[in-house]
Amino acid sequence: MGKLLLLGSFFIIAPLFIIFNLLFFSYLSYHKNQSYFQSSFSQPTKTVAYAALPNLQNIFFYDIEQKDARVEAVRQFFARYKSPLEPYSQNIVKTAEQYGLDYRLVPAIAMQESNLCQKIPKNSYNCWGFGIYGKQVKKFKNYPHAIDVVTKTLASEYKDKGLATPEQIMAKYTPSNTGAWAKSVTYFMNQL
Repeated sequence: MGKLLLLGSFFIIAPLFIIFNLLFFSYLSYHKNQSYFQSSFSQPTKTVAYAALPNLQNIFFYDIEQKDARVEAVRQFFARYKSPLEPYSQNIVKTAEQYGLDYRLVPAIAMQESNLCQKIPKNSYNCWGFGIYGKQVKKFKNYPHAIDVVTKTLASEYKDKGLATPEQIMAKYTPSNTGAWAKSVTYFMNQL
């Protein structure tokens, strides 16, 4: 009978002991995690060791410069086609603004007339087919002079007289053309 009592008490006490231990360890685990979070948010830890500290060579310095996006668009257009006009991108936009002209018109006409100065009469700086009739060639001192004269003429002799679109300009600029000139100029303006 003593063995039976011992066996019965084992089957009653062992499960209670196991349940008690599970609850106790759960409590400790919860309490440990809670105290860890409280301590990590309440006070900074002073026992953190760093393997490497950042040095000055990993710091980047930058300077943001504000530029006119139109100038960059014209410059990239010229660069894409390897035009000698690339250094004059700022000049083209500034001159177009000065005379109230669409900044895309002068580069587009240069592309149509001379493949952006790739095919021009020698020492003429005339990328726009401006004043070229047969053997007569209008020459300029340099590209800035040409840009100024062409832009001023397009503003005063065309735009101010109601000829603003490539189709309207074509009627006076290249009267014998049937429409391809205006389509090409429009196409190049749209690229800009």
